[in-house]
Amino acid sequence: MLEIEIRSYIAEDCVFLTELFYQTVHQINQKDYSLRQLEVWAPKEVETQKWNKRFLSSYTVVALIKEKIVGFGNIDCDGYLDCLYVHANYQRQGVATLIYEALEQKVKRQNHRIETHASITAIPFFQAKGFNVLRPQVVIRQGIELENFIMEKVIK
Repeated sequence: MLEIEIRSYIAEDCVFLTELFYQTVHQINQKDYSLRQLEVWAPKEVETQKWNKRFLSSYTVVALIKEKIVGFGNIDCDGYLDCLYVHANYQRQGVATLIYEALEQKVKRQNHRIETHASITAIPFFQAKGFNVLRPQVVIRQGIELENFIMEKVIK
């Protein structure tokens, strides 16, 4: 089994996270979304400063294997899980679970629920973690429809 380290995000991670986001969406989600949908969801060019601000304004962790970033996730103080992405080469090896557990642990004292807007691809992962689908939603980006699902987990 791989040794996976979870640590807090630092600003120097941002460029690696945005590249990992792009690669993961385009490789993993291509079975559920069209190329055009992937392009508007995860464009090649991103505003790194906006992403850095987003990560710094929430609780963000990165997962490392042999000092290489292989995944990340973030959650805000209200329990909204914004991102959870794992590099395509490290899927189904426990990385996402460790990231998720770190995020849940951070907010469980002040929140009774966690909400996320999950892609079609991510629904089985979140269901396995105890989330329920509340409803589907359609997000419009650059005139392109993207379907995702509002999911919730009640924390005991």
